[in-house]
Amino acid sequence: MASVSTGNAPAIFDLKSATLPLLAVVLRTFDLKALEVELEARISASPDLFNQDPVVIDLAPLREQGASVDFEALVALLRRYKMAPTAAKGGSPEQMAAALALGLVEAPDLSPVGTTSAESRAVPEGSAAETSDAEDARDSEGSRHWSAPATATVIVDKPLRSGQQVYARGGDIVVLAAVNFGAEVIADGNIHVYAPLRGKAIAGARGNTEARIFTTCLEPELVSIAGIYRTTETAIPAEVAGKAAQIRLVGEKLVMEPLKL
Repeated sequence: MASVSTGNAPAIFDLKSATLPLLAVVLRTFDLKALEVELEARISASPDLFNQDPVVIDLAPLREQGASVDFEALVALLRRYKMAPTAAKGGSPEQMAAALALGLVEAPDLSPVGTTSAESRAVPEGSAAETSDAEDARDSEGSRHWSAPATATVIVDKPLRSGQQVYARGGDIVVLAAVNFGAEVIADGNIHVYAPLRGKAIAGARGNTEARIFTTCLEPELVSIAGIYRTTETAIPAEVAGKAAQIRLVGEKLVMEPLKL
């Protein structure tokens, strides 16, 4: 989208398309006390797992049950565990109305990678500007995050520090250096890390269940494929811990297997 300006004066801001990968909290119960117990069990072992990361509240499992959700209490609970609820999706009309009334936005259902719909093939307006910004950010040591043009493979040859995030929109990501604790690599496709993977790796960010994660040294804080995730709260199997491994999705279970290099 073009910059907004008045006359010949230089623009003081730009409006651009922004595709952001978000984790979804899939809500399967109305019992927030039970949810709090589960959050404490899963996240307390990894206190730095979230750092005010935006999340989507997925209400699809509760849609047909018809009961109301106490969004004020739910949002407060998630914020207590350093999540920042920004949107909701999948609920009944009544549930979604309650979410919007609290200030959450309605998240669109994104098509999985590999779809052949005309909409998903279209090149979004402003994509050329995003590509340029991505290249500039890749050269910046202080950059917080960058994204790649659709269908591109992102190659990162420098270590990723805590707080840095790389997102391969519509494609794969290849990292040739360490992904340190607190760093994130996200791809709509596969993730390849030819070095220690110690931060977060999120593959199939838009629902691609065929995506995989590969690394020569598996030591992650969190791994996720198509929304199914696993944290350090569950110990990594000894046969792959600190070793070359691949992670794939079988049904709704993440399977970790050693790689023979």
